[in-house]
Amino acid sequence: MTESPVSELAPGIFRITDTCNVYVVCAPTRPAEDDPAVRTALAIDFGSGIVLDHLAEMGVDRITDVLMTHHHRDQGQGLPRAAAEGIRIHVPPVERDLFGDVEEMWQSRTLYNDYNLRQDRFSLLESVPVHDVVPEYRRRTYAGTTVEVVPTPGHTTGSVSYLVERDGRRLAFTGDLVYAPGKVWSLASTQWTYTENEGPAMTVLSCYQLVERELDLLLPAHGEPMDDPRYALELLASRMSRYVDSRRPYPWDLRDRLDNPFTPLTDHLLLNRTANSCSYVLLSETGAALVIDYGYDMTTGLPAGNDRASRRPWLASLPALRRDHGVTAIEVALPTHYHDDHVAGMNLLREVEGTRIWAPAHVAGILEAPLVEDLPCIWYDPIPVDRRLPLGETFRWHEYEITVHDLPGHTLYAAAYEFVVDGVKVLVTGDQQVGMGVPGDRREILNYQYRNRFRIGDYVASAELYRRVAPGLMISGHWAPRWVTDDYLDLLTTEGEELDRIHHELLPLDEYEFGADGVLARIAPYYSRAETGNVTRFTVAVGNPRPTAIMAVLRFVLPVGWTAVPDVTTISLPPLGREEIEIEVTVGGPPQRRARLAVDVTIGDLRLGQHAEALVDVMTTGST
Repeated sequence: MTESPVSELAPGIFRITDTCNVYVVCAPTRPAEDDPAVRTALAIDFGSGIVLDHLAEMGVDRITDVLMTHHHRDQGQGLPRAAAEGIRIHVPPVERDLFGDVEEMWQSRTLYNDYNLRQDRFSLLESVPVHDVVPEYRRRTYAGTTVEVVPTPGHTTGSVSYLVERDGRRLAFTGDLVYAPGKVWSLASTQWTYTENEGPAMTVLSCYQLVERELDLLLPAHGEPMDDPRYALELLASRMSRYVDSRRPYPWDLRDRLDNPFTPLTDHLLLNRTANSCSYVLLSETGAALVIDYGYDMTTGLPAGNDRASRRPWLASLPALRRDHGVTAIEVALPTHYHDDHVAGMNLLREVEGTRIWAPAHVAGILEAPLVEDLPCIWYDPIPVDRRLPLGETFRWHEYEITVHDLPGHTLYAAAYEFVVDGVKVLVTGDQQVGMGVPGDRREILNYQYRNRFRIGDYVASAELYRRVAPGLMISGHWAPRWVTDDYLDLLTTEGEELDRIHHELLPLDEYEFGADGVLARIAPYYSRAETGNVTRFTVAVGNPRPTAIMAVLRFVLPVGWTAVPDVTTISLPPLGREEIEIEVTVGGPPQRRARLAVDVTIGDLRLGQHAEALVDVMTTGST
């Protein structure tokens, strides 16, 4: 007779031994024997789905929800069966695409010249319907049981653990974070890039954070229950730290990183030294905090890939902010610009902390509609903005007055913030220039990228801004704080002027005022979705590269079966000016991904050809 895979670990909590340990957590109140009520339960991970064959042994009538700790196939290869039974599937936010749109990974995953070692190819073979993502750092009730969701990256980038209280005990369902005291199920899964240690280091940080939860029982996805969680996790953190250090040129004190993430620049201005891009905290005497930029907190490096599951925002530094600096509320977050390493964590701050996002007016539009423009380094989701800050104006936050300055250069959509704290005038400059913080270390590098819409003249203008503001301290996105001297301001002026000279020498600007990036026409939105048979609207902007008025002819190049109104148009462009027109496009043909349309541009006698494009995902009617 085959032994049952079901064992009861605690009242109403069962383990089913399968391709992984599947845990069934019954509603804490059991119906009376004469009560016809259905006894429901939730499952944590799902394995091959054999849990559904053993419900009667557990006294369960129906599993209503399954909570996944991570995306690997041994955890969830049976999820199609769960979906067929109407069970709601809840997944970690970072890994939702590896459940709900795994075809994208399979179709685009690098095979040749592949340096991405993440085990995303251990994902499901086909997508399953995702009901929702689990709310990290918060509690939610599933099948009568309240569950707290804790980010625990390490085994995968997006892994989470689930905490449940039952009969006065705190139980943690930890997925594959820990296999046994001091051991993991897989070291290979923690190697996310070719030569780095992001996953092992994240495992250490996750262990330390779980230790602080004062747990009574660890329930792993592989391995046996552990009734001394502190010992199991601290032993793993210790061993894994030695592993991390064995692959680094110098030891890395990860415990200190977690305990002391902030470096005071003044009494009321802190630098988060653990963030991928520098994040700053302005402290108010009221106990409130204002965060300037918030991307990847407590990072151990950036994993390979550029899919959603390669980038994890979390809030690991916030406990120290409260404990050591008396912060009672993270009230406001200000982005210097829209790049993901500066904004990735802002939606999570809003959801968990109630933080309001205040953004410069020209940055706000990119945050809220990131795919309208063709820009690099955008975050995967829109970031709603609670307050738009006019450029050149000053706003008040508690005892501080903060002036927002336009700061094009690194990107067209960037701002600098000027304020006085503890008697020091500070200017926050984002990623405008690369500096070492100590004069004489090396020349300053101006951090411009053409696709970010860098313009000739931007760095001369920023040097003039710095001189007008005359800050005592300049703080940036990735480099050491800079105490400002006149020599440094002179250096930035010289570098800006030299940059302009180089571009004038290399580009035919005496004939055509193309600008630095050479782009004279753009279509917006750059990426969109539309239903077959429906009309969608595009705006085409065209610039004149000459100092006299001129006519431009635009011809629209469309997929077969599409039509545009107008399909050809002529517009008059003012000297060195720009005009916009709107076209209506009727989408035709079958559903397809990233259909291409373009505009063929002629400006006077300058024939540019199919100069600008846009992408459209075509859906069947009613599917958007």
